[in-house]
Amino acid sequence: MRFDLLVKGGEVVDPAAGFNGRLDVAIRRGRIAAVDREIPAESAFQVLDASNQYVTPGLIDLHTHVYWGATYWGVRADPIAARTGVTTWLDAGSAGAYTLEGFRAFIVRPARSRIYAYLHISPIGLVGPDFESANPELLDVDLATRVANANRDLVLGFKVRMGKTQAGASIEPLRRAREAADRCELPLMVHISVAPPSIEEVFALLRPGDVLTHCFTGHSMRIVDAQGRLFDFVKRAWDAGVVLDIGHGSGSFSFETAEALLAAGHRPDVISTDIHQLSIGGPMFDLPTCLSKFLALGMSLPDTIRAATARPAEVLGLGHELGTLKPGAVADLALLTLSRGRFTFYDVFMNAREGTELLRCSATILGGRLLEPQPPEPLAPWAQPSKDQQALVERGHTPEAMAAAGRGSPEPRP
Repeated sequence: MRFDLLVKGGEVVDPAAGFNGRLDVAIRRGRIAAVDREIPAESAFQVLDASNQYVTPGLIDLHTHVYWGATYWGVRADPIAARTGVTTWLDAGSAGAYTLEGFRAFIVRPARSRIYAYLHISPIGLVGPDFESANPELLDVDLATRVANANRDLVLGFKVRMGKTQAGASIEPLRRAREAADRCELPLMVHISVAPPSIEEVFALLRPGDVLTHCFTGHSMRIVDAQGRLFDFVKRAWDAGVVLDIGHGSGSFSFETAEALLAAGHRPDVISTDIHQLSIGGPMFDLPTCLSKFLALGMSLPDTIRAATARPAEVLGLGHELGTLKPGAVADLALLTLSRGRFTFYDVFMNAREGTELLRCSATILGGRLLEPQPPEPLAPWAQPSKDQQALVERGHTPEAMAAAGRGSPEPRP
């Protein structure tokens, strides 16, 4: 019996299964069939040369917005998947109870990428830029729970955005999202930004398994005090099982917050992009760029890969199928190159940090099939590049330009 595809000669990094080293990965009928040294090329109908590349499980982006064409934020998943290694997308609240069926019909069904959703507690979801939860009359817990329970193959949790421009000063949207999540026995993802409410009020309503996204924010709901020390109530919740997710985006990630927490030994559980119409043009760009920033901040490559594969798979309850290359798992893979040189990375406040390594995706395999590259989608009319984004492009700080300028070999490091 021959394999359908053999990915040969790459440096495998799979923290979930414990694979680490020069290994071949064999695929049959959309599943991982074997991971071993020197699997003969003639044992497969098709061979993909992965020499001088890292081979990881397909990346899982825990915070995305892919409801393209019907929301302010949405981007198309498939064109981005092919060039970034992201095979599984969690759409974080783009759809609410009124719009979920459209999301299933027009986004999920036609996509090659694997897409799941956290349902917004507001039934209008993220059709507009802000204030979706400001009207309490819309926040119907009964409706949200009925829709979630009728779509449990797609809906894996609930989402609410907390901050003065999303929910006003009220904590009530979070209370209602908490009730819906509890009724459905599903996790809750909470976006934090600018107070009110306070970050302490938010954490009082989080439970183990819930996700705090934008966890390294530099805004007033940040999880560190003025001296950069993690709040005690955050540490207690984190230790109890609340998941801390980066959700980089265009208005959240702060190097100052990240450096304070990493220096104290606090690594994020999950590294995600919050990819959307306003963030895809920089300084976030894509998931490999986000991972590269954490390499620059001192995280190891295996820990960084874990935060975009095994850990988000666990959060979604899909660790038996996704985020790993163990035999029997779904055959989702990312092939990554690591360029060495001098690279400048930016947070959302345009603060710069220097790094020496840049991850880029060379191939994406989804369900055992190679995704063909697609041209980038144009931005929406309301999402034209900002002055900061234009300046990044002019200075050659796109991922492609940085990779082309990187010094040294793209060979795997020891």
